[in-house]
Amino acid sequence: MLAPAERDNHEGTMAHEALKRRLALAGKVLAAAGQGDFTRGHISVRLPETKSGKAPLFLMKPHSVGLDEITAGNILTIDLDGHVVAGRARRHSEVFIHSGIYRARPDVNCVIHSHPPYAVALSGSGRPLRALSQPAALFHNALGLYDDTINLIRTPAMGAGVARALGPHRAVLMKNHGVAVAGETIEAAVVSAIMLENAAMIQLVSEAAGAAAAEFPDADIATLKANIAKPEQFAINFDYLVRRLKSRR
Repeated sequence: MLAPAERDNHEGTMAHEALKRRLALAGKVLAAAGQGDFTRGHISVRLPETKSGKAPLFLMKPHSVGLDEITAGNILTIDLDGHVVAGRARRHSEVFIHSGIYRARPDVNCVIHSHPPYAVALSGSGRPLRALSQPAALFHNALGLYDDTINLIRTPAMGAGVARALGPHRAVLMKNHGVAVAGETIEAAVVSAIMLENAAMIQLVSEAAGAAAAEFPDADIATLKANIAKPEQFAINFDYLVRRLKSRR
C-alpha cells in the first residue's frame, strides 16, 4: 500500500499523463479544423494544484512542431514565469500569452493561440463581431480586442496586455495577428476556437454579399448563448470531432 504522499504523487502523475494525451488530441482536432499555421499555433492546459504547494504549472505544445504533431512525449511543463521545468523541446517565444492569461484568470484551464484566417481578417476590419450566426452568439458582446501591436507576444508585459484585452471573456481578437481563446476545459477552448472562426467566416461572407440584416434582439441571442455554452455541449462536440478525426485514419 502506498503512503499518502506516494499516493498523491502517483495520482498526480496519472492525471498529468491523461492531460497530455487530451492535449495531443486537441492539437490534432485544431489542425484538422484549419487552425494550424505551419508550426506557429500553440495550446496549453493548466495542471491541477497540488497539495504540496508547488508553484502553478501548465503543459504546453513545444516549438517547431505542428498542432497535429503534439505527443505526450514532446509536451513541455512550464511555470507562470515562462520557465520550462520539464521537457527537452524548445519553448514557444509567445509562452507569455498563456502565462499572462493564467495569472489573470484563475477560472481558465486551457489557452489556445492560433492564426485562423477569417478571424484575422475580421480583426483587421475595424468592425465588431456581430451575431449573424449561431456560433457568433457564443461571443455576443463578449469578445476582446488586443491592438497594441502586430508583433509576437514575447514579454510578460505583452502577455499581460493580451490578458487585459481578453478581460472576462472566452476569446480576444489580436489585431492583424490571430486569436487567443480561453476555456475552463480543453474541450471548451477547442470548440470555442473553432466556433469563433466559423462566426468570423459567416460574417465576412454575409458582408461581402451586401448589407447584413439586423441581428435578433439581445434577449434572444442571450438565450441561445446560454444553451450552446453549457459544459456538456463543449464535451459532446469535442468528442465528436475526435471520432471524426479517428474515422479518417
